[in-house]
Amino acid sequence: MKPDRRRFLAYSGAALTASQLVACGRSLEPTAGVPRSRFDEDSSAEEVLAGIDLSGKVAVVTGCSSGIGLETMRVLAAHGAYVVGSSRSIRRAEDACRGVVGVTSPVQLDLGDLDSVVACAETILAMRTPIDMLICNAGYLGGANDRRLINGVEKHFAINHLGHFVLVNRVLQRLFIAEQARIVMVSSRRAYTDAPERGILFDDLGFQHDYDDLPAYAHSKLANALFSLRLSELLRGTRITSNALHPGVIDTDIDRNANAVQRFGLKLVAALAGKTIPQGAATSCYVATAEALGATSGAFFEDCNAVTIGGEHHLYDRSMAARLMQVSEELTSDYLVEQKIPDKEDFKR
Repeated sequence: MKPDRRRFLAYSGAALTASQLVACGRSLEPTAGVPRSRFDEDSSAEEVLAGIDLSGKVAVVTGCSSGIGLETMRVLAAHGAYVVGSSRSIRRAEDACRGVVGVTSPVQLDLGDLDSVVACAETILAMRTPIDMLICNAGYLGGANDRRLINGVEKHFAINHLGHFVLVNRVLQRLFIAEQARIVMVSSRRAYTDAPERGILFDDLGFQHDYDDLPAYAHSKLANALFSLRLSELLRGTRITSNALHPGVIDTDIDRNANAVQRFGLKLVAALAGKTIPQGAATSCYVATAEALGATSGAFFEDCNAVTIGGEHHLYDRSMAARLMQVSEELTSDYLVEQKIPDKEDFKR
């Protein structure tokens, strides 16, 4: 960490939210058995991919129309990958793809509408190509502390977790036939600093008690991390890996639905101690492409390196991850497909 940023974090706690202070106080150790990269919190996505040729690779990036999703798509496409970029608005997806140099395809994906998720998956499957990288980047934050439900489930959990849960299920068959496929789940540090003490609230997925936007968001981000952890177990022995990550504190439009006070606080922290958008996309691009991570699965990354976080939290709770998988299957059963591995010979890039 650069000296000026370290000094700021040490001496200007009054400007930070409580969760930021807790995060700074936790121990983050390198994860044993995972190769260390030369990149850090100041590295950009361009630096991470310098010298890497992704020609012939196919990536799916959700939330491609702005922020780190747009930067992730831009850099992957610039290095030769064919990128399928999704947005809740097809017009915004089209605009984003038009502004990127390289080969891209826009698709519509409303993660809060599982019929839309199915339609998006069918569009991707119709392209008849393996998928090398599935980067679950899109996210929802806020609602001005107005608790909202989607099919009886709190909105953050429904969009950030269940929407991606169904998408992964519907397109997983195409990852099986890639040479070495990667699922990259963009979670958040809030998954271990602000999620409920009990972890996933299986008995209150409507978040009826003591509702607040940020804990609800953290709850959904914990679900992202646990889903990735469970996938890593279920996919052991295949050529597919699954890892989760914290991209950093970044000023993007994810807070567009938050109230004015929340937006001010998030933007202040991002301005004083956060990352730029190119830096925020670096970890996603690294986890999706680094040759050294071919056998790494079930890890949690920050600043382009796998970390093991100390303290009390549920980030590595395998039994909770297994239960989350079961409950998620029950909640979305009408939208899931049985996994059948297609014949690779039926597909050409």
